[in-house]
Amino acid sequence: MDTIKKPSLWLGALVGALLTMTLTSVLFLADQLAGLPFIPFDVFDFVSRVLPGALLTFGIDMMVDMIIAFNMGETSVAAKTAEQLMGLGAFLGLGLVCVAAFYGILNRSKTRARNLYPGLMLGLGFGAVMLLISEQVNLTATAPKAAQIVWVLIVSLLWGAAANWIYNALAHSGAKTKIDEETGETITVEALDRRQFMVRIGGASAVLTVIGAGLGAFIGNRPGEGQVAGDASGASDGDVLPNLEGNMEPAPGTRPEYTPLDDHYRIDISSRPPVIDSGEWRLDVTGLVENPVSLSLGDLYDKFERVDRFITLSCISNRIGGTLISTTKWSGFRMSDFLELVKPQADAVALKITGADNFDEYVMLDVINADDRIMFAYEWDDQPLKQKHGFPLRIYIPDRYGMKQPKWIESIEFVDAWQEGYWVRRGWSVEAMVNPTSVVDTVATDAILKDDQGYVVPIGGIAYAGAKRISRVEVSVNDGDWQEAKLRMPLSELTWVLWRFDWRFQEGEYRFSVRAYDGDGNLQSLESRGTRPDGATGVHSKKETMPSLADLESPPTETEA
Repeated sequence: MDTIKKPSLWLGALVGALLTMTLTSVLFLADQLAGLPFIPFDVFDFVSRVLPGALLTFGIDMMVDMIIAFNMGETSVAAKTAEQLMGLGAFLGLGLVCVAAFYGILNRSKTRARNLYPGLMLGLGFGAVMLLISEQVNLTATAPKAAQIVWVLIVSLLWGAAANWIYNALAHSGAKTKIDEETGETITVEALDRRQFMVRIGGASAVLTVIGAGLGAFIGNRPGEGQVAGDASGASDGDVLPNLEGNMEPAPGTRPEYTPLDDHYRIDISSRPPVIDSGEWRLDVTGLVENPVSLSLGDLYDKFERVDRFITLSCISNRIGGTLISTTKWSGFRMSDFLELVKPQADAVALKITGADNFDEYVMLDVINADDRIMFAYEWDDQPLKQKHGFPLRIYIPDRYGMKQPKWIESIEFVDAWQEGYWVRRGWSVEAMVNPTSVVDTVATDAILKDDQGYVVPIGGIAYAGAKRISRVEVSVNDGDWQEAKLRMPLSELTWVLWRFDWRFQEGEYRFSVRAYDGDGNLQSLESRGTRPDGATGVHSKKETMPSLADLESPPTETEA
């Protein structure tokens, strides 16, 4: 006789967690090895697209708060890591709940069959839902579509069957009795030790998880950084920065004037950037144009005059003093030249630009016609755009935050009316105009200088007003009078400006505040305001305790007389 001892929902949740951890590592290995879908990230991307804008923004704000509070590093890098961890956690939680619910259903079932059909049905349903989600949001799978479908269904069926097999083993773990036909004696078969059985399951799951994750990590980065078609690479030619002869040396500790390419911030709507084949990519131009075209990457090099511009780009989610702002050299072609090729019709009003990540934005034609600096870019820092930075094509619109500037552009449709773009539909700014801002990067107490009047502390940072430029920066100490700082020649009219203020050293605690004026002499907003919906404003300050001169690690250096 077989004694039934039904597993609890909590035990089902534990089994679900162990099996889903193993499933995650197997999916990761297949993703790295064969370009198959990595479902956990797809689940996160799907959820982030269907959440209401206010709730999504609340989640973003909480994430940034934690990054800042725990000093987790550069905001955009830490945020992307957090997104991916949340994707893994969400997938784990989904698997846990599904198996726990499955065990609950089996516990209520009157059947005593010990087959795996229920588990196979669970896996089939789970796999079908995951495929539907992946179909809508996956950007990185490169395997044939049929292979993707078969793979996800196979691993899901195995996951469901394993859950069912473990249930059967646990449910029939009680002592079993039978009667010896020869002697008539009752024989008791030793019961399965549940604890020992779960330890074995957990160990097997851990081994498979480590093997899958380890091999996936060993295989390394996925392809897709992007290579330029043909030989028109525009490789770096060793250009020097145009302001190297500037008459102001930045204060030690000021952020780099030209952002290293790998340090350039990136904010996008997906856990991972799209993988795009440069040989197959086309820019499809449709709608209200006289000359609809489909352009290859090579066509962009051949058909349009190359332009190079030094540009600062800022995210609308950047807080006062935040790191979501960077400067690099953009190369591409003028939007005006592009319009001459495609010839918009008289009733065309706007361009709907859509990226491979399904991000869309509308750009008004009158905005384009009024500013010849609007451009499409295919290179940063004299290199083809990296995958994570929008390969193979992105747009630049002066005076706008990054939320209005799609990356991974695949299609442009000329339309007769403006509509809300991706972030506007979620409650963010319609215009997304850059707010002038200034930041104290450093109070260089480790670089105190001596002159014939005593000691000075170099203080420095950046000021940025989009394409409106910066005409003046002022510093206040402990809410005292505003004093003018020195400005370094900017890399271009489209970049930030580095400023420096040499403050006469005094011991004690001080707060250094900064404010800036744009090129027309307008003072930045001093009102403290959060990022949503129009970008942050306010005065940035940095507190610093000045040590006694005797406590400095090294003696001050002499400045020139």
